[in-house]
Amino acid sequence: MIAGDLWLVGCGNMGAAMLGRWVGAGADPAAITVIDPDMPMVPPGVKLVAQMPAGPAPDTLVLAIKPQQLAEFAGSLAPWQGTAPLVLSILAGVEAATLGEKLAASRVVRAMPNLAVAIGRGVTALFSDTDEASARDAALRLMQPLGHVEWIDDERLFDAVTALSGSGPAFLFRFIGALTTAGVAIGLPEDVAARLSLATVDGAAALAAQSALSPGALADRVASKGGSTREGLDVLDADDALTRLLTDTLEAARRRNSALAEAGR
Repeated sequence: MIAGDLWLVGCGNMGAAMLGRWVGAGADPAAITVIDPDMPMVPPGVKLVAQMPAGPAPDTLVLAIKPQQLAEFAGSLAPWQGTAPLVLSILAGVEAATLGEKLAASRVVRAMPNLAVAIGRGVTALFSDTDEASARDAALRLMQPLGHVEWIDDERLFDAVTALSGSGPAFLFRFIGALTTAGVAIGLPEDVAARLSLATVDGAAALAAQSALSPGALADRVASKGGSTREGLDVLDADDALTRLLTDTLEAARRRNSALAEAGR
């Protein structure tokens, strides 16, 4: 997991989710320092400071700030630039080359986790243009307790990965909410519709993960010819409505990631 000392710069929603899981999975809180001027709540034993601490550089530096804050934090990192064995960044859209240049770092790994890392069931995509095995192994060990980890060989795909798995939970939360609202519209009490929607999505996702069948084949298994499920699927499948909606949704997120990358340069 965490080897040596780790500094977590920024502890917003995603930073806090990763931090909580690391500590929950057995990381030594005393090895972690959180740097955040907002002074958020952190797990017991974790050191919390408002500014970059004095002293030697950490073994791992995790950047969990907003992309727009990179220039500001890069200045405060000046005394430690080029000395941290691993810089791991979750800044959406900010490319490895840009990070390396602004931080004078040679061991940079980009990571895109999603919010389910808080319970160890997240998805994290990793990319690095370094071929140094120790840096890549350290990044992998750091992120594995958070859930599924996927290395991406082509950084140009990172914007698309971010749109799908990074933003994907938000889109699924919207789907669960819409399923609940639709259930209410056809007569269910709201609390019942909410519980049924959440349990249905949870069970279906678990089944899809364990099955050798594709999601499309599983859908066909549920839908018998002339039945109610097929009638509903016909609405979703008409003119590829659902596929087109999700493609447009992911494309909008991907374009924004690309714009953030351009601004970061």
